[in-house]
Amino acid sequence: MYVIGTAGHVDHGKSTLVHALTGINPDRLEEERRREMTIDLGFAHLQLPSGKQVSVVDVPGHERFIKNMLAGVGGIDAALLIVAADEGVMPQTAEHLNILDLLGVEHGLIVLTKADLVDEEWLELVREDLRARLAGTVLANAEMVAVSARTGAGLDDLKQAIDRVLEQAPSRTVARGLPRLPIDRVFTIGGFGTVVTGTLTDGPLTVGQEIEVQPQGLRGRVRGLQTHGAKEETALPGTRVAVNLAGVGVDELARGAVLTLPGKLQPTTLLDLKLRLVSAAPAPIEQNDQLDLFVGAAEVACRATLLDVEQIPPGGEGWVQLRLEQPIAVARGDRCILRIPSPSLTIGGGRVVDAHPQRHRRFRAEVIANLETRSRGTPAEILLQALGSTPIEWGVASQRSSLDEATLREALAELQTAEQVMLLSAEQALNRQTWLISRVGWTKLLETISTTLASYHKKWPLRLGMPREELKSKLGIPSARAFDEALRRAEQVDSIATTETLVRLHDWTPRLSQSQQRAVDALLHDFRAEPFAPPAKADWEPLGPELIGYLIDTNQLVRVSPEVLFDAAAFHKLVEWTVNTLEHQGEITVASLRDHFGTTRKYALAFLEYVDERKLTRRVGDVRVKY
Repeated sequence: MYVIGTAGHVDHGKSTLVHALTGINPDRLEEERRREMTIDLGFAHLQLPSGKQVSVVDVPGHERFIKNMLAGVGGIDAALLIVAADEGVMPQTAEHLNILDLLGVEHGLIVLTKADLVDEEWLELVREDLRARLAGTVLANAEMVAVSARTGAGLDDLKQAIDRVLEQAPSRTVARGLPRLPIDRVFTIGGFGTVVTGTLTDGPLTVGQEIEVQPQGLRGRVRGLQTHGAKEETALPGTRVAVNLAGVGVDELARGAVLTLPGKLQPTTLLDLKLRLVSAAPAPIEQNDQLDLFVGAAEVACRATLLDVEQIPPGGEGWVQLRLEQPIAVARGDRCILRIPSPSLTIGGGRVVDAHPQRHRRFRAEVIANLETRSRGTPAEILLQALGSTPIEWGVASQRSSLDEATLREALAELQTAEQVMLLSAEQALNRQTWLISRVGWTKLLETISTTLASYHKKWPLRLGMPREELKSKLGIPSARAFDEALRRAEQVDSIATTETLVRLHDWTPRLSQSQQRAVDALLHDFRAEPFAPPAKADWEPLGPELIGYLIDTNQLVRVSPEVLFDAAAFHKLVEWTVNTLEHQGEITVASLRDHFGTTRKYALAFLEYVDERKLTRRVGDVRVKY
């Protein structure tokens, strides 16, 4: 599932194009249809040729409704920058392009609408002009598609181009944290009550889940979920979602609030970020300037404290702390747009580095150093990045992250609570030699272990398991301790089973074919017919090393030398007699063992040399004594 949004000047055909692409008129207000001008956000959806499901957010293009446009464009995966072929770039084209650039919308297309109104020569001039204006922006290399919503020309090409763009856009449907739904629309439905819509981010929502709406602090419950008009039990992040709420009145809500889980997101009136001004900004930003902040679907007036410079010039950047006139719900990493209130104009934007900072004094080196560190990520994010996807010692992770021990321990506790990191080591007391791994890395490691063992079992169907050292080499884990800890944890979750020397899938059992079973039965019959004068190597070697290995691994035969095998029961009788004789007589000889069991010197000697190697007996001249 993906979300795309339109952008572009008024009357350049955004809504008409959406209608032609989807069959859904995004202008839902009577005034919009009467005036034939989009005033507020509109929504539609379509299925692309590849089968991808796509939500479409249509935004107003008129300069008076830029604020509405900003409420809908923040959660998109790709943008359609609409330019009418008969007019070319206009003021809101440039402003919308600046907004997309500041929000980091890296994927998109340039759609030349009303192409039926111009000839090819004029169309080429428009393309050239656009390329020049797009240089240096996130859409500098975006594909251009000419269409006519009136005739339908180019619409199929456009759908295929959207498919190509979304192939490059990372899917956001994988949960990365707690669910957040910036609310961009609030309404009621008879018989159902309050409904809110937005683009869900970070985590899933489930019917029946308890929720909280911030900054109001309202508690409620998810009564129902819909995506593209279809009921869902669970809504995934990265999708447009309508949420039917129980326990929250429609008059208590407004655009800009954020729906999340109880106690997980606190309102704020201070934000730290690095502000970047567009080169077209009319003047520098100076200390205490009044600005309008747009983040998610929220809008709030604020003032700027410039932390490291006297002023930020057009095209420049600097660290700022925004003092908000009203609390909003925002998270670290959210991108935002800043506009001057008069004349109302987009002048810059940035990414929130700290959503709950202390109030800073200006020109403090320690403040700027801390912000620079935080701009790389929160301590938890920095630690998670340092962990990577393979087992790592705590001391190494600490060194990689360049954070102090106390901060790191707090970050680790946060990640453990969120189940994003797990300790491999059995002991829970943290030290520099403690092995740990990210949850993503652990999932990947378990999958690799499973696929490696499955492949081994397929190749060697009669073997009980894969040698531990061979598996360690395949996994690329250099530390024997880390490998052992990983196997221990994998065994705890019933993924694998281990012995001192072998590792196998938990449910793996070697199985003989009918012909193999017949051959094994015949051979074992021969071994048990004369258990202390077993078949010679020439008799059992034709079964092959795999089948013989299977009989040894399953404790049906015991190999005492390359040339000699015993039936397991006979072998145990030999051991029992040897132990008892040593206890009562103090010594045994090859001859005494041979004569007692009616065997030959070859087999008696092979057995005694075997128990010598295992330190059950010790040779002294021609006799064996207890080791």
